Amino acid sequence: MSERLEDIAQAMVADGKGILAADESTGTIKKRFDSIGVESTEENRRDYREMLFRADDAMKNCISGVILFDETLRQKAADGTPLVDLIKAAGAVPGIKVDAGAKDMPGFPGEKITEGLDGLRDRLKEYHGLGARFAKWRAVIDIADGIPSWGCVKANAHALARYAALCQEAGIVPIVEPEVLMDGPVAAHDADRCYQVTEWALNTVFDELFEQRVLLEGMVLKPNMVISGKNASRQASAEEVAEKTVRCLKSTVPAAVPGIAFLSGGQSDEEATRHLSLMNAMGPLPWKLTFSYGRALQAAALKAWGGKTENVAAAQSAFSHRARMNGLAAAGKWSADQEKQAA
Repeated sequence: MSERLEDIAQAMVADGKGILAADESTGTIKKRFDSIGVESTEENRRDYREMLFRADDAMKNCISGVILFDETLRQKAADGTPLVDLIKAAGAVPGIKVDAGAKDMPGFPGEKITEGLDGLRDRLKEYHGLGARFAKWRAVIDIADGIPSWGCVKANAHALARYAALCQEAGIVPIVEPEVLMDGPVAAHDADRCYQVTEWALNTVFDELFEQRVLLEGMVLKPNMVISGKNASRQASAEEVAEKTVRCLKSTVPAAVPGIAFLSGGQSDEEATRHLSLMNAMGPLPWKLTFSYGRALQAAALKAWGGKTENVAAAQSAFSHRARMNGLAAAGKWSADQEKQAA
């Protein structure tokens, strides 16, 4: 594979494929394992992820890249093969989560700032040596009474841009992820409010990326969709979500960006798929629209697996089904009928 940033970014948003987010922190995957009654040991975490990476139908046909947690990037499969090599063998690009998490922002009650810039240059150099060719950094923007503030939006956008510049210096494509959360407490957090905040956040992010001299052709954007907050008094229809999201992106994201890989952000599996397909059906668009889903790709597989070897085939089938449905959505060709037929 070419080592040009632009070529790696294009491979990450290949037609009909998307990115598997398998970068859950140790704490997060423990919660997922607790839900199925499985102990979160290093071996169990490895076995679960190895199972996904060996699901050939999904990995070879529908997955363009995999975001890993630090532990997973260093792990070997049960037969001694590095997990990174399993991902490469399937034709996907290995990536790595590099932020240190969203922490309370001093002086800004109810808001978060993502940490992890200290020492990042050296970590990126090591990650490149371990096989990672893209990275991910997530900023979170919450909506509530009086927030988000300009200070929070600006600080998170600046951190994203500095991270992206360091990635490109190391030969690693940055996934830039400014997520406007949908779980705010206010009933007024409808799709229009989400649109306003998302537009503001994205405009600020691209201003900062420009100032940090980030090569837009060598990055991938991972935004939220423009969606109603879960406590909103009115929930936007799927068609509204698609229309508002595309309109917002057209007003903020330069055409030089090769692709936009959405996060699922608390949507149900099928909602995330439906929204993506509707957006792609609105084309032509200036950039590829695809997926970078974690729970929305894995939830059914995790439940089917249950930590048992005899369930591996069923879990891989569940994962492959969701990957296929999202692959269709990335081409604007998903339908509810196909969902039922393929299930």
